[in-house]
Amino acid sequence: MPDPVPPARSARRGSRLPRVLADVSPLREHADFRRLWFGNTVSYIGQQMTAMAVSLQVYAITGSSFYVGLVGLFSLVPLIAFGLYGGAVADVVDRRRLGLATSTALTLLSLALALVAVADLRSVAVLYAIVALQAVFFAMNAPARSSMIPRLLPPEQLPAANALASLAGGVGQMAGPMLGGVFVGFWGYQAAYLIDAAAFTASLYAMWRLPAMLPEARPAAGAGPGAPAVRRRPSVVEGLRYLGARPNLRTTFVSDLAAMVLAQPRVLFPAVAGLWFGGDTRTVGLLAAAPAVGALLGSVFSGWLGRVHHQGLAVLVAIGSWGAAVAVFGLTRDLWLGLLFLALAGCADTVSMVFRNTMLQAAAPDDMRGRLQGVFLVVVVGGPRLGDFLAGSAADLFTPTAAVVGGGLACVLAITLIGLFQRGFPRYDARDPVA
Repeated sequence: MPDPVPPARSARRGSRLPRVLADVSPLREHADFRRLWFGNTVSYIGQQMTAMAVSLQVYAITGSSFYVGLVGLFSLVPLIAFGLYGGAVADVVDRRRLGLATSTALTLLSLALALVAVADLRSVAVLYAIVALQAVFFAMNAPARSSMIPRLLPPEQLPAANALASLAGGVGQMAGPMLGGVFVGFWGYQAAYLIDAAAFTASLYAMWRLPAMLPEARPAAGAGPGAPAVRRRPSVVEGLRYLGARPNLRTTFVSDLAAMVLAQPRVLFPAVAGLWFGGDTRTVGLLAAAPAVGALLGSVFSGWLGRVHHQGLAVLVAIGSWGAAVAVFGLTRDLWLGLLFLALAGCADTVSMVFRNTMLQAAAPDDMRGRLQGVFLVVVVGGPRLGDFLAGSAADLFTPTAAVVGGGLACVLAITLIGLFQRGFPRYDARDPVA
């Protein structure tokens, strides 16, 4: 019979587990953040349910995948158009009030979708209009909500908070569409919409309990240390000008675009499922799900992220890993090996997102955080769409293999050049954040 493990060694082994799993100390120690995180998680699941229900309803009315695809377009354009403006508004008003107002509007729009379903109003134009309005209010809501987080937590807990946000997003993306399909199948479209409206009450309650969130004003340029703070009238242009003069923050966006534009293989999944793996639509589903699973696992096992201080270097390594994983995926012809590398890419994307968002929250002044989060939203929404266009065009001009492998290698090359030319970015230290 083997000797039992000494207590000291057993304790050391047990103490390693929390260092690997997601750090939940922001949830445990800060009630405001806990309520906000829970409310956002529940409401995001509801939003994903609604997105699935709208797609199913449009297809039931038209029988056309083209019209279903237009749902995404009617969401994308307002998100890009209002993302920057929403960030500018969040930098001048009480973010709590803005969050309450926009969440209330989103709740009412979900109820409007339910009324359309109950009335059996078979009009895709009405559905498109409601979806577009939802995108407008979401674009106004997201920058305000994200810029609240640094006011609720100490800087050292921001990586953990962003990993928890990624975890919530992964759960929502996986559970929301599935639940939406189930509820529509059993109780109709109105069931999904009404549950979405009810889910928004969790977000509304969380924001209602928050203190006022007016952005902190800075002294006027050239004023002395004791000068009173001046609350400027912010603009989108002012935010972009600020970002252009801050190399570390600017590089977070450039590096993300390198990944999302150059190495975005998802639009090719229907083609490569049959060409490479001899599969069908189920194979396409597996390929699409693999990065999401990897991203979710990256969030679950994110406990070590809080101990990384050179976050700029971590971003470069993570995005280089994303590009390398995509390139290797393009060379595989074994389905399970391909799924593994797509999952690794998704995990690397989570690590990159956590540190990029943390840098934005920690290095930027409070009265600029809304606009930077607006830029973040536009890049996250628009970058992958541009990547889809580039990958699809490259596959038609050459081959899917060339598009995927070439895109992955181009991403690795681009991120290497970014690290060489932006020498301050790899040296960025979270203990002394410099924009």
